[in-house]
Amino acid sequence: MKKFMSVALTSLLAGVLISCGTPDNTDVVPEASGSIANEASLADAGETENSAEEAEGEAAFHIGIVTGSYSQSEDDRRGAEAFQNKYGEDMVTLAIYPDNFTEELDTTVQIIVGLADDPDMKAIIVNQAVDGTTEAFRQIKEKRPDILCIAGEAYEDFSDIGEVADLVVNYDFISRGYLMVRTAHELGCDTFVHVSFPRHLSYESVSRQVAIMKAACEEFGMNFAMEEAPDPTTEVGVPGAQSYILENAPKWVSKYGQKSAYFCTNDAHTEPLIKSLMENGGYFIEADLPSPLMGYPGALDLDLTGASGDFEQITKTVEDAVVAAGGSGRFGTWTYSYGYAVSAGLAEHARNVILGDSKLGSISDLSKAYGVFSPGVEWNGSGYSDSETGEKWDNIFLIYQDTYIFGNPGRYMGTTGIEVPQEYFTIK
Repeated sequence: MKKFMSVALTSLLAGVLISCGTPDNTDVVPEASGSIANEASLADAGETENSAEEAEGEAAFHIGIVTGSYSQSEDDRRGAEAFQNKYGEDMVTLAIYPDNFTEELDTTVQIIVGLADDPDMKAIIVNQAVDGTTEAFRQIKEKRPDILCIAGEAYEDFSDIGEVADLVVNYDFISRGYLMVRTAHELGCDTFVHVSFPRHLSYESVSRQVAIMKAACEEFGMNFAMEEAPDPTTEVGVPGAQSYILENAPKWVSKYGQKSAYFCTNDAHTEPLIKSLMENGGYFIEADLPSPLMGYPGALDLDLTGASGDFEQITKTVEDAVVAAGGSGRFGTWTYSYGYAVSAGLAEHARNVILGDSKLGSISDLSKAYGVFSPGVEWNGSGYSDSETGEKWDNIFLIYQDTYIFGNPGRYMGTTGIEVPQEYFTIK
């Protein structure tokens, strides 16, 4: 089994990585875990001004990145733009799948597959890899097997997308299901509230995370509750879903109390949930795909235009606003956007592989690529195995970042150094 290493190559974890979706009847079986620190000095994050000039003299090739829109997944899009800004529009092509991708499946597939019409295209990254990505990758491989197909946050079953994708990287829904509840307990919460809707709950990763959260609440003597909110991909759209959260979150706090912590599975729900909890009480440990940009700027009416890509400054600005609004010790995040790092990091890794500077299945090389866009961040995770078949996937990885709670001062919770009890990896 390969191991996930820091950019400094000082710590290892077993390697082989959805917000929404893994294969049915499968378990993540941990084989090893460890802290992953991306050192800024090795990541060369300060060299983002190197654009198309950096590619001069290299063989011509193009990389495509497909993400959701700003309204659905802004960080994913920003990460794609950061990579394009670094290497230039001549090398990097960006595309957006429909907000209502569940109803526009054919359009989603066409958008992804369409990138393969470019004869110089050598890699296509989809983040988040929504429904239709597996079919799109299958069609691409049929006509262009030379193109690297890489999925960030696969919604579809690992057993399906893992067969056609060259690489899949998802957040560690197993470990985080336990760690978010543990963090809420450490902050003094007595209730953990899960907010979602039927489509997300039908994904095996989400349903298993619910089961893990329930078990963790029992371990820590907390209550577990579930609330349903509208799916933004249905006819209500993003505005309707967000209005519902604004209207009902105060009722939830009244129902469950000031010591209740909330988690929602959809990005569009995050901003109104943070805004309401900031005003009415309650805790928010971190978003489904955490980032200081996920929900906080809109909820706190912040203008972060001048800080684009500077996550140290972004985090400080958000923290100051959280403290000023009375949210100290109640709200958390990952200090580097996961969605941002996935879009840019996977594209960076693909570029290095194409140039022959990295190996596709090398976890240390993947970590270095992530480090370019998340310097100094500590990661952890585990390898993915199918518990039913015993198959170990060497192209699928589950990862997570340490949780930071805003305050004066704020603090990291040390989640990457906590050993998740073995029994949580087999809960279904």
